[in-house]
Amino acid sequence: MSRRFTTTKPAVGAAATLLALTLVSACSPGDGGTSAAQVQPRDGGTLRVAVAREPECLDPHQSPTEAARLLIRPLVDSLVYQDDKGAIHPWLAAEWTVSEDRRTYTFQLRDGVAFTDGTKLDAAAVVANLDRVVDPETKSLLAGSLLASYDSAKATSADTVEVKLEQPDSGFLGALATPNLGIQSPATFKGDPAALCAKVVGSGPFRSDGGFTPQKGIEYTRNKAYAWGPEGAPETRKPRLDAISVRIVPDDAARSGALTSGQVDAATALAPTGLRELKDTPGFTVASAPFPGANYSYWPNTASGTLADVNVRKALRAGINWEQVVKNVYFGVYEPAKGVLSRTTPGQDASLAPAYAHDPAEAGRLLDEAGWKERDSEGYRTKDGKRLKVRHLWSDPSVETLAVQIQASAKEIGVELVEENLDGGTFVERLLAGDYELIDTNFSAPGPDVLRVLFSKDNIPTPERGIANNMARYDEPSVESAFEQALKAADQAEQHRVYTTVQKKITDDAAVFPVYSPLSSLAARSGVEGVGFTSDGSTDLTGIWLAS
Repeated sequence: MSRRFTTTKPAVGAAATLLALTLVSACSPGDGGTSAAQVQPRDGGTLRVAVAREPECLDPHQSPTEAARLLIRPLVDSLVYQDDKGAIHPWLAAEWTVSEDRRTYTFQLRDGVAFTDGTKLDAAAVVANLDRVVDPETKSLLAGSLLASYDSAKATSADTVEVKLEQPDSGFLGALATPNLGIQSPATFKGDPAALCAKVVGSGPFRSDGGFTPQKGIEYTRNKAYAWGPEGAPETRKPRLDAISVRIVPDDAARSGALTSGQVDAATALAPTGLRELKDTPGFTVASAPFPGANYSYWPNTASGTLADVNVRKALRAGINWEQVVKNVYFGVYEPAKGVLSRTTPGQDASLAPAYAHDPAEAGRLLDEAGWKERDSEGYRTKDGKRLKVRHLWSDPSVETLAVQIQASAKEIGVELVEENLDGGTFVERLLAGDYELIDTNFSAPGPDVLRVLFSKDNIPTPERGIANNMARYDEPSVESAFEQALKAADQAEQHRVYTTVQKKITDDAAVFPVYSPLSSLAARSGVEGVGFTSDGSTDLTGIWLAS
């Protein structure tokens, strides 16, 4: 069946679904290992994987987390697939057309696709999935934001879906390629929504009849009927493994030990020290790729408190030696960040890097200009007898070492960073109330449209709105106007031009303090081949095969 499009230009809104992987370490000669160039892919075997974090919910429509995306992709397919050039290809949709006003998409579904519960994929199933994502009862976070322009969908025939948007959305097709909008069997929507947090039924290359068990993991078996891998993928994407066994091992040392002792074949997200050790250990490889999207950053509260003053924000950005801190803590494994977007994100503006340079003299000048001229007995700056304090909220113990180093660097310019390690409930309460100066996080996403997620005024967390992603509480009319322009962009080049202006304004306003580029990694024993990464940076378990 031929494909029909209204344009031949690459679709926008996401990076390549399969990122080119970087081999941090390869098997050395004589270590008993193999490489993909020496052997042909083979079928069979069970891949045993230790992962660092478990998802709060497996349901892609409800859960936005990286941990969930890693475990979801083997189970669900998407309507479309995005290749390493940014072009969109058929997957569950065999072809599609777009109206002249770019507000109506008509998808013709592929023949012969079935969910692993035996029900057929049809137009009604797609409509049920899209409607469920935007249903307030689903309480969708990321998936709901991906369909922000969605108006309605209807089945115009058994295998044809018409989707209407409230306005043009340049990121719509890219959003459909993500696992968060993966298509599930509608039969599972009829039960308790909480049940979907444990067991997801899709049409993917694997199935999991037992589902996810908290604090333990999940078992997958090959979907033997699978014959509808996406066009444009590096291979047919038929599963080669018989099974995948995923164990939850939160402790870094335990996860590394499970790999080196042979208890598992691979482990995700090892600590930088573990990655450094394994790259020099015969019989092991490390594949890695920087996550696309927003770098791990400190997000200043731009709406209230000490950091509502742009000069104070600029002073912290210039005065803290972020690059040296990253080198001290992560031994060169993580790359210091020089902008809100990582360098692997399409549309990232590398020309803004000088604005993030360490300049303590400039920091001092800015703090003087802001009125923080005096010093108390401990060397901290003061104004009207009040010390310059900045409260940093966090609840993840893994950030403590980094936070202490940043705290020490801030003291050198006379700023007291008060580290507040909170329980999860208190953290959320303070976040919603805007009762903080700094919060840290990263946000992986396949394209520059993540800026809209992170900086739109509609995504400021409040008690009424709930948890949302604009933790900088940034509200800038010119940026809001740019977001509207980006949504209406006719092609990728136009979209990127608009997001370049957004990055510049965010930089001018010092609305983010980038720290480092998070790294997606999979350490494995020799014989684990075919490792790749999805468009959001997660390890792609579905393409792996075992040479031995």
